[in-house]
Amino acid sequence: MRATQVRPTGVERTFGEDEIIVTKTDPRGVLTYANDVFLRISALTEQEAIGQPHSVIRHPDMPRAVFKLLWDTLKSRKELFAYVVNLASDGAHYWVLAHVTPSFDKTGRVVGYHSNRRRPEPAAVSAASELYARLRAEERRHTSSPAALEASWQMLQRTLAERGQTYEEYVWELTNGGRS
Repeated sequence: MRATQVRPTGVERTFGEDEIIVTKTDPRGVLTYANDVFLRISALTEQEAIGQPHSVIRHPDMPRAVFKLLWDTLKSRKELFAYVVNLASDGAHYWVLAHVTPSFDKTGRVVGYHSNRRRPEPAAVSAASELYARLRAEERRHTSSPAALEASWQMLQRTLAERGQTYEEYVWELTNGGRS
């Protein structure tokens, strides 16, 4: 879809507190639906978005370990809340609190994924940014993608263990300002 690699510009984009970004994908993660908020914030047209992998908005600062966690969770037929920084087609970035869940047919077969994203609080973005920067720095220490992913994954697991939390508990804490 992109003739050239989009480079982050450092420009941050946001959306309204009352707005929700919504997308749906097939089981492989290919976009089948995108609402107007997604299209506006990602700077994509519907024609540019539909049929593309959801990773079309992947920001290079997102650690691979978080995507591993996301896909492992979805493959186990569970939902996940996560903080994610995305890259718009014009190079702007935007943070979201994502809720991703499998979609099932009448027989219980996964037929795709549904994602709703809300605007996160600045303090949560700051905390997630700091963790993600450490994970990406660890990834950059490795020359192969599998080694980078494994190192980042192990660092994420150690960090969460030191905090005595799962990723879901970490997100809950950030979302609720440390309130249990």
